Amino acid sequence: MKIAIYGQYYQNNTEEIVSKVITILKKNDFEVFIEKTFAENFSTISTKEYKTFSCHEELDESTAFLISIGGDGTILRAVTYIRNKNIPIVGINSGRLGFLATVQIENIELFINKMIQGNYTISQRTLLSLSSKPINHDLDDLNFALNEVSVSRKDTTSMITIETYLDNEYLTSYWADGLIISTPTGSTGYSLSCGGPILTPEVKSLVINPIAPHNLNARPLVIPDNTEIKLKVSGRENEYLVSLDSRITSVNNETVLYVKKSDFSIQLVEFPEEGFLKTIRKKLLWGEDRRN
Repeated sequence: MKIAIYGQYYQNNTEEIVSKVITILKKNDFEVFIEKTFAENFSTISTKEYKTFSCHEELDESTAFLISIGGDGTILRAVTYIRNKNIPIVGINSGRLGFLATVQIENIELFINKMIQGNYTISQRTLLSLSSKPINHDLDDLNFALNEVSVSRKDTTSMITIETYLDNEYLTSYWADGLIISTPTGSTGYSLSCGGPILTPEVKSLVINPIAPHNLNARPLVIPDNTEIKLKVSGRENEYLVSLDSRITSVNNETVLYVKKSDFSIQLVEFPEEGFLKTIRKKLLWGEDRRN
């Protein structure tokens, strides 16, 4: 059985974590694949000893799991290797507590053994797809996002106007620094920092959330996830920025964007001891008495 490993090298203990993961997998006779750039960071892990992959074409559906080592941002980048292959992702957190990478370093052996034994559940996560008219070739390949699609101003301190349509019916024109369209997974990310609501992962909804709107009555809006959203952006500059998770490109003001739910989803491995609600309580300190 094949297991893929992907990660970001942030801290001195990253190599130790990877070595520990590989040791456990080898004990259980798994075939280990490591993302090539990630493996090259380490002195004790040889790219000759293990098979490597460097693009999504080099992973196929026969891969049982992809283990992501890093934080939530690492999982967002791991999604670009998984795409529509239905390979479950296990997130090992090597940094601060995240909403997606919930396996803590001290519990690696426990949870990998649970993964091997099948003691886990799969959380299906909605993605967004993005298209444009006229076609923007920067969006041809990586035109999907797990957290959010956002538009924002570029090369100016002036606000932009985002004319917004839901299923081709006019909603409103946001006068703001930008606009976030978030999945339930992304509701705990950028959207949350801009005052948006938290959605549980299984909710079939999206959030439209303006960034620093000029009109204070422009509030976050929750809509069904089968809605197609059309955006027309105008401003003092000729271009604006479009972001899909951490990937950014520039488009001109004549470009119309179409955002809708992707036709595939991402599978995140969840363990009962580290589920969404427990993570929310820990991350947001819910139920804790913080008074001195």
